Amino acid sequence: MKKKIRFRVQSQCECLDEIKVQQMLPNKFVQAIGPFVFLEHIFSDKQFLNESHTQRMVGKHSHPHRGIATITYILAGEVEHLDSLGNHGKLSSGGAHWMKAGKGVVHDEAVSSERGTNNTDISVVQFWINLPAKHKSEEPNYFSFQPGEIPKQELDNDGGWIKVVSGEYGNTIAKVPCYSKEFLYHIHLKAGGKFSIITNMTFEYAAFLPANKVVVNDIGFQAGEFIVFTSLGEIIEIVNNSKTAIDIILFGGEPYIEPIVADWTFVMNTPHEITQAYNDYYDGKYGQIKNQ
Repeated sequence: MKKKIRFRVQSQCECLDEIKVQQMLPNKFVQAIGPFVFLEHIFSDKQFLNESHTQRMVGKHSHPHRGIATITYILAGEVEHLDSLGNHGKLSSGGAHWMKAGKGVVHDEAVSSERGTNNTDISVVQFWINLPAKHKSEEPNYFSFQPGEIPKQELDNDGGWIKVVSGEYGNTIAKVPCYSKEFLYHIHLKAGGKFSIITNMTFEYAAFLPANKVVVNDIGFQAGEFIVFTSLGEIIEIVNNSKTAIDIILFGGEPYIEPIVADWTFVMNTPHEITQAYNDYYDGKYGQIKNQ
């Protein structure tokens, strides 16, 4: 039986010059999907984008995080990462930045079109993953994953492929560290391609369509829509009836059972912990980015 759709939503975009930002999670219907508490899509407005305006800062320059891990996955373009740990890395399409904020870190990310190519497309998804309480006070950490380091598996009947950014799919296991049972997939379907998965009944599931329309469990969805599934049913089927290839982000995991208290860029378990997160930040305990 195919899983039922709990709700579908398409958020309004915030325009930052030639860059658009669309926040899908949290929304008025749900605070989290598994351990994922935030999803933002950053993409280019092709109507106005040109070579002299291809780079914009995401997050309005440096900002702190605490209590979460972040994944920035690049569908198109480049993302440069800097943080107060001294890390500085730049990744292109297909790569992923992973950062554990733990007890506190300051970071920034600059997004741009991919240099050295004629492609001005920008499409980046950033997730915040809520850490279990026992890991929120750990030391921060950072890893970068080049496009070739993201495990990829071909789909049946030459229908496309799936990249396992986080978690596992069959015998394919991602290199991104996990602190709970979670998954993050990038599914690429060729024209006429189909993807089907038998879900874990204890997991929560959601999908995001960055730029294409698609049919999910016999229902048509438009580009930019965010889809959340109910616990009823066990199969998710995605079909590409168009004449061009499409991309889908499918993610979720075991429900986060501890209290969630979020304020600004901090996600903790109690209001007192949020207050402490602010105090430590203003006291300079997260450090500073030195090589901007």
